[in-house]
Amino acid sequence: MTDPRRTVEAVWRIESPRLVAALTRLVRDVGLAEELAQDAFVQALEQWPRDGVPDRPGAWLMTAARRRAVDTIRREQTRDVKYALAAADGRHEPPADAVVDRPVEDDLLALVFLTCHPVLPRESRVALTLRLFCGLTTDEVARAFLVPSPTIGQRISRAKRTLAEAQVPFEVPQADELPARLASVLEVVYLVFTEGHSATSGDAWVRRDLAAEAMRLGRALTGLLPREPEVHGLVALMELQASRFDARTDASDEPVLLADQDRNRWDRTLVMHGLAALDRATTLGRPLGPYTLQAAIAACHSRAARFEDTDWEAVVALYDALAQLAPSPVVDLNRAVAVLHADGPEAALAAVDAIRDDPRLALYHLLGAVRAEVLTRLGRYDEAAVELEHAATIAPTPRERRLLTERAAAAAERAAT
Repeated sequence: MTDPRRTVEAVWRIESPRLVAALTRLVRDVGLAEELAQDAFVQALEQWPRDGVPDRPGAWLMTAARRRAVDTIRREQTRDVKYALAAADGRHEPPADAVVDRPVEDDLLALVFLTCHPVLPRESRVALTLRLFCGLTTDEVARAFLVPSPTIGQRISRAKRTLAEAQVPFEVPQADELPARLASVLEVVYLVFTEGHSATSGDAWVRRDLAAEAMRLGRALTGLLPREPEVHGLVALMELQASRFDARTDASDEPVLLADQDRNRWDRTLVMHGLAALDRATTLGRPLGPYTLQAAIAACHSRAARFEDTDWEAVVALYDALAQLAPSPVVDLNRAVAVLHADGPEAALAAVDAIRDDPRLALYHLLGAVRAEVLTRLGRYDEAAVELEHAATIAPTPRERRLLTERAAAAAERAAT
């Protein structure tokens, strides 16, 4: 028997971005829109377990939220102007069912451009978009940033207040404004995809809902900016990475590393689409950016029939270019993995140790996992076990902690023999 509460929570994950976007269009206040959406969610938690889940849960939530919008604005005399706007929209808009069912690309794009507005600091843009567009909790956003939850809560609250006080319009920017706003939007869209690609909380390794939304948003952006290579490059990167989702876990839902994946399980349709998007990015005659370079790296894997057939020299060269455009210790760490396969473990260990003390990697569990892999290749199993044990203590999810702990035990056992 279906648990109504779990159904409500699942529907909320799917519908909350659409609810917030549609309500923002009505009330022109993203903070109020989120409150109204959450009120409808609470109402569903109270009624659905008692009355049953409605046939059209998204439409039910929209109807409840619109009613609460009218009731709330009526009670608040200072919102008379917004009430008039909401009432007018209610007269001219189609019924709630139609609002939920019709394509909402414009509203969702407008929501992303709103949450990525330059009036907000960069970290606030990312946090607010993850919160409103992805439906992540404050704790989940905090985990993604590796900062305390109260810090993220304050960041999100201030961002919503800033948007309201600055009277930032809820709209997709005009063509002449789009390029300046693009970098921030692409960054946020990719962070949404990253949360889906490697979930930072919960039991799932992958949150396909977030990844799918990010890809859908990226494809919509290509329609707005068809001559921008980085838009196509980001879409290519997301599609090529998403093509491997089915192969990333085995029948027991345990993770499978890239080297061990069954490439027959890769989604060839996504691979084809991703390579086509990469081709569009590289043939526009414009300088390539970080997303297109990362997509080119992903393409090296996608074109190889087997892991050992990968053109690792090309991967290292692409990481060298990426490090110049977007320097980051994570880029350097990924380059070290490529060096491991191109030049061997000694060269890879030198590359890893060059960034080992970077404070930005202090809480990045994959640093220890990569260094342990290199040490294992060198036969230094006792050191590898220590690295894996430490990595397990800072891994963000229970599954990753368990996996790293098991690998540490295996390394310790090999060291003892």
